[in-house]
Amino acid sequence: MDDVRIIEIKKSVFEDNDRDADALRRELKGKGVYLLNLMSSPGSGKTTTLIQTINLLKDKLKIAVMEADIDGDVDARKIREATGIESIQLHTGGMCHLDAEMTRQGLDGLTLRDTDLVILENVGNLVCPAEFDTGAARNAMILSVPEGHDKPLKYPLMFSICDVVIINKMDVAPYFDFDLEQCKEYIRMRNPRAKVLPICAKTGEGVDAFAQWILDEVTAWKRQS
Repeated sequence: MDDVRIIEIKKSVFEDNDRDADALRRELKGKGVYLLNLMSSPGSGKTTTLIQTINLLKDKLKIAVMEADIDGDVDARKIREATGIESIQLHTGGMCHLDAEMTRQGLDGLTLRDTDLVILENVGNLVCPAEFDTGAARNAMILSVPEGHDKPLKYPLMFSICDVVIINKMDVAPYFDFDLEQCKEYIRMRNPRAKVLPICAKTGEGVDAFAQWILDEVTAWKRQS
């Protein structure tokens, strides 16, 4: 009996997406648009963090936001009402992540003229979004205190691809068994280059450091040839 033929579909999908992502990065670079991919678990405080951050930056940068969810438009409406910036909702049709082509389709729905920064709030989970390059210039993620300080050990890929890790809900740290220094050590194990920023999006404490990181990144990126 002949052996069953095995085709590595997963590998080819990732390779095709990587090519699409690189092409999208070049296009955005040519347009002067910096794309930031923000990831986290559901309920980590992504939207609240974005609102606080955008309100600190919107007088310095022209910003637009893409909110990705399986369904609903709650977050896009919330962003628009709280900040006044352009915000659109991306429905993934059941997909648990965005890839480069999906991101491109979302960008086509934005008014990118004179836009400095587009923030993509990816679908909420710590697995699938980490596997697909969206074409972003940088990746950021939010880990909330109630999730526990051991998450870098359980979701290594997510932490290894992120340039900055925001630790949110520090105001409730006394009520959870959360060890900030241990968490930082676990993050360093996965990604020694990642910047770690403890914040409280609810009160705004520490969010200015994230806003400054974004401003520095966009400024440096625009100066590059």
